Amino acid sequence: MEAMTPRSLFRVLAVAELVTWTMLLVGMLLKYGLGVGDWPVRVGGGVHGFVFLAYLVVATVVAVNQRWSVGATVLGWCSAVVPYTTLPFEVAVARRGMLDGGWRRGPAAGVHPGPLDRLLFAVVRHPVVAAVVGAVLVAAVFGALLVAGPPVPSR
Repeated sequence: MEAMTPRSLFRVLAVAELVTWTMLLVGMLLKYGLGVGDWPVRVGGGVHGFVFLAYLVVATVVAVNQRWSVGATVLGWCSAVVPYTTLPFEVAVARRGMLDGGWRRGPAAGVHPGPLDRLLFAVVRHPVVAAVVGAVLVAAVFGALLVAGPPVPSR
Protein backbone atom coordinates (compact mmCIF):
# COMPACT_ATOMS: atom_id res chain seq x y z
CA MET A 1 0.00 0.00 0.00
CA GLU A 2 1.33 3.42 -0.94
CA ALA A 3 1.82 6.11 1.66
CA MET A 4 -0.70 8.92 1.80
CA THR A 5 0.71 11.94 -0.04
CA PRO A 6 -0.43 15.54 0.40
CA ARG A 7 -2.22 15.24 -2.93
CA SER A 8 -4.04 11.98 -2.10
CA LEU A 9 -5.04 13.13 1.39
CA PHE A 10 -6.36 16.44 0.07
CA ARG A 11 -8.26 14.66 -2.70
CA VAL A 12 -9.95 12.27 -0.25
CA LEU A 13 -11.18 15.13 1.91
CA ALA A 14 -12.24 17.23 -1.10
CA VAL A 15 -14.38 14.35 -2.37
CA ALA A 16 -15.73 13.60 1.12
CA GLU A 17 -16.75 17.25 1.50
CA LEU A 18 -18.57 17.07 -1.84
CA VAL A 19 -20.37 13.85 -0.85
CA THR A 20 -21.46 15.24 2.51
CA TRP A 21 -22.78 18.42 0.85
CA THR A 22 -25.01 16.08 -1.15
CA MET A 23 -26.14 14.34 2.04
CA LEU A 24 -27.05 17.68 3.61
CA LEU A 25 -28.90 18.95 0.54
CA VAL A 26 -30.83 15.68 0.16
CA GLY A 27 -31.69 15.90 3.85
CA MET A 28 -33.03 19.41 3.33
CA LEU A 29 -35.06 18.24 0.33
CA LEU A 30 -36.55 15.41 2.40
CA LYS A 31 -37.32 17.71 5.33
CA TYR A 32 -38.69 20.75 3.51
CA GLY A 33 -39.87 19.21 0.23
CA LEU A 34 -41.37 15.96 1.42
CA GLY A 35 -42.00 16.81 5.06
CA VAL A 36 -40.40 13.67 6.49
CA GLY A 37 -39.21 15.46 9.61
CA ASP A 38 -35.97 16.74 11.02
CA TRP A 39 -33.86 13.57 11.03
CA PRO A 40 -32.50 13.75 7.43
CA VAL A 41 -31.03 17.20 8.10
CA ARG A 42 -29.68 16.13 11.47
CA VAL A 43 -27.91 13.12 9.95
CA GLY A 44 -26.70 14.83 6.76
CA GLY A 45 -25.82 18.03 8.60
CA GLY A 46 -23.94 16.18 11.33
CA VAL A 47 -21.83 14.17 8.93
CA HIS A 48 -21.23 17.22 6.76
CA GLY A 49 -20.24 19.34 9.75
CA PHE A 50 -17.67 16.82 10.92
CA VAL A 51 -16.18 16.38 7.43
CA PHE A 52 -16.19 20.18 6.93
CA LEU A 53 -14.04 20.63 10.03
CA ALA A 54 -11.75 17.76 9.00
CA TYR A 55 -11.37 19.31 5.52
CA LEU A 56 -10.33 22.64 7.07
CA VAL A 57 -7.67 20.88 9.16
CA VAL A 58 -6.34 18.88 6.20
CA ALA A 59 -6.39 21.93 3.92
CA THR A 60 -4.33 23.82 6.50
CA VAL A 61 -1.80 21.00 6.94
CA VAL A 62 -1.43 20.58 3.18
CA ALA A 63 -1.17 24.36 2.68
CA VAL A 64 1.68 24.58 5.22
CA ASN A 65 3.43 21.55 3.71
CA GLN A 66 3.10 22.83 0.16
CA ARG A 67 3.95 26.41 1.16
CA TRP A 68 0.75 27.87 -0.28
CA SER A 69 0.22 31.60 -0.08
CA VAL A 70 -2.26 32.96 2.45
CA GLY A 71 -4.62 33.74 -0.42
CA ALA A 72 -4.53 30.18 -1.77
CA THR A 73 -5.07 28.80 1.73
CA VAL A 74 -8.06 31.05 2.38
CA LEU A 75 -9.49 30.13 -1.03
CA GLY A 76 -9.11 26.46 -0.09
CA TRP A 77 -11.00 27.06 3.15
CA CYS A 78 -13.71 29.02 1.32
CA SER A 79 -14.16 26.18 -1.16
CA ALA A 80 -15.66 24.15 1.68
CA VAL A 81 -18.29 26.80 2.35
CA VAL A 82 -19.68 26.93 -1.19
CA PRO A 83 -21.37 23.65 -2.17
CA TYR A 84 -19.45 21.44 -4.58
CA THR A 85 -16.34 23.61 -4.92
CA THR A 86 -13.76 21.58 -2.98
CA LEU A 87 -13.20 19.19 -5.88
CA PRO A 88 -12.81 21.93 -8.55
CA PHE A 89 -10.41 23.69 -6.15
CA GLU A 90 -8.41 20.46 -5.71
CA VAL A 91 -8.25 19.98 -9.49
CA ALA A 92 -7.12 23.59 -10.00
CA VAL A 93 -4.32 23.47 -7.41
CA ALA A 94 -3.22 20.04 -8.67
CA ARG A 95 -2.97 21.38 -12.24
CA ARG A 96 -0.80 24.23 -10.97
CA GLY A 97 1.53 21.74 -9.28
CA MET A 98 0.52 22.97 -5.82
CA LEU A 99 -0.03 19.40 -4.60
CA ASP A 100 3.14 17.89 -6.07
CA GLY A 101 5.73 16.24 -3.88
CA GLY A 102 5.74 14.46 -0.59
CA TRP A 103 5.60 15.50 3.01
CA ARG A 104 8.31 17.85 4.27
CA ARG A 105 10.02 16.09 7.16
CA GLY A 106 12.43 18.81 8.21
CA PRO A 107 13.73 22.23 7.24
CA ALA A 108 15.81 22.76 4.14
CA ALA A 109 19.51 23.38 4.73
CA GLY A 110 20.09 26.84 6.14
CA VAL A 111 16.38 27.57 6.63
CA HIS A 112 14.99 28.40 10.07
CA PRO A 113 11.50 26.88 10.26
CA GLY A 114 8.61 28.89 11.67
CA PRO A 115 6.17 27.57 14.26
CA LEU A 116 3.77 26.13 11.66
CA ASP A 117 6.65 24.34 9.94
CA ARG A 118 7.82 22.83 13.24
CA LEU A 119 4.27 21.65 13.96
CA LEU A 120 4.07 20.16 10.47
CA PHE A 121 7.35 18.28 10.98
CA ALA A 122 5.99 16.79 14.23
CA VAL A 123 2.77 15.76 12.46
CA VAL A 124 4.70 14.12 9.60
CA ARG A 125 7.06 12.30 11.99
CA HIS A 126 4.11 10.90 13.99
CA PRO A 127 1.18 10.62 11.56
CA VAL A 128 -0.89 8.14 13.57
CA VAL A 129 -0.64 10.21 16.74
CA ALA A 130 -1.35 13.37 14.73
CA ALA A 131 -4.40 11.75 13.09
CA VAL A 132 -5.78 10.68 16.47
CA VAL A 133 -5.14 14.10 18.04
CA GLY A 134 -6.64 15.80 14.98
CA ALA A 135 -9.75 13.60 15.08
CA VAL A 136 -10.18 14.26 18.81
CA LEU A 137 -9.83 18.02 18.28
CA VAL A 138 -12.30 17.99 15.37
CA ALA A 139 -14.71 15.93 17.48
CA ALA A 140 -14.32 18.36 20.40
CA VAL A 141 -15.05 21.39 18.20
CA PHE A 142 -17.93 19.50 16.57
CA GLY A 143 -19.33 18.60 20.00
CA ALA A 144 -19.02 22.19 21.23
CA LEU A 145 -20.86 23.41 18.14
CA LEU A 146 -23.62 20.84 18.70
CA VAL A 147 -24.01 21.99 22.31
CA ALA A 148 -24.10 25.65 21.18
CA GLY A 149 -26.85 24.79 18.72
CA PRO A 150 -27.84 26.47 15.48
CA PRO A 151 -27.48 30.23 15.11
CA VAL A 152 -30.47 32.22 16.28
CA PRO A 153 -32.01 34.20 13.41
CA SER A 154 -31.89 37.95 13.93
CA ARG A 155 -35.12 39.89 13.90
